[in-house]
Amino acid sequence: MTQISQHALEAAVREYKDPYLGQDLFELGFVKSLGADEAGQVTLSVELAYAGAGIAGAIRQLTSTALEAVAGVTGVTVHVSQNIRAHKAQKDLQSIAGVKNIIAVASGKGGVGKSTTAVNLALALREEGARVGVLDADIYGPSVGMMLGIAEGTKPATKDDKFFIPVDARGVQAMSMAFLVTDKTPMVWRGPMVSGAVQQLLTQTLWNELDYLIVDMPPGTGDIQLTLAQRVPVTGAVIVTTPQDIALLDCKKGIEMFRKVDIPVLGVVENMSVHICSHCGHEEALFGHGGGEQVVADYDTVLLGQLPLHITIREQMDQGNPAVAVEPDSEVSRRYRDIARKMTALLSNRARNLSSPIPSISISDD
Repeated sequence: MTQISQHALEAAVREYKDPYLGQDLFELGFVKSLGADEAGQVTLSVELAYAGAGIAGAIRQLTSTALEAVAGVTGVTVHVSQNIRAHKAQKDLQSIAGVKNIIAVASGKGGVGKSTTAVNLALALREEGARVGVLDADIYGPSVGMMLGIAEGTKPATKDDKFFIPVDARGVQAMSMAFLVTDKTPMVWRGPMVSGAVQQLLTQTLWNELDYLIVDMPPGTGDIQLTLAQRVPVTGAVIVTTPQDIALLDCKKGIEMFRKVDIPVLGVVENMSVHICSHCGHEEALFGHGGGEQVVADYDTVLLGQLPLHITIREQMDQGNPAVAVEPDSEVSRRYRDIARKMTALLSNRARNLSSPIPSISISDD
């Protein structure tokens, strides 16, 4: 029987390049084991460091095909799993108990689809095999609950009268100020009160072993956003914009704000890139064209993806039926999942956080 060359096996596996990181599986440290038995049966074990369930099938197929071409191989078995690790936050802030990574979804101005993007990205990450939560930090205009289809008046359970239990919505752990007040209660608060409320929601919620917590930030780049960016241990940020010149100007300010507080900007999501006619399917760039590409070129970051302006997206969100949840095979859902994979793949290249998270503090009279 032909002796199978280990070098040939490794060379075959190296033919596959990660679509988001551009390196082979050995360079990325994703190969956990590779070997052949006496009968010529090859087993490859791959462990991704990001949310990538959607490409597991492609990895299995492409690496199997390459390995089967090696002399002496009689069969191939490929196992693909993922192990998402915690990464460093700005200024080495300690992470929150139960949360490995916090990703802030922000925008320089309102009305660009930030919350829609945050909710769909959270659901996309869940579809990609990650444990996910979403925190609605937009205190003045909390909408995440409605977008996730959580019934009005839903209140989070509590533990020991000190901690909130996040509300489960479509497999995502959710927490929002909207769960604690009525829809008709305006939050007439100054900046410090808002910042304090967000920190309380973050640290007094018993998140259950999250790989990623998506934080829907308030729009803008003022005192509230700066305070949150300095105090909340964020491992990466995503900026949402539209191709409109004014939105792009504010997008640049958002990138600058995060960089000033040492939070890595993972990339930009360009929302409403083109309008798709619901009758004939004609596409038209209502808000301009090429703005997202120019911003990422100017600021040396990444265009994570572009999403269309389509009436069904708005209708679905108003009804609490996000596209990723109700139309998982649609083009929009595929784009959100691609953005989620790219975003977490880029985050996986960041330095690891090896420190212990901030523990929950309980005070008693004993």
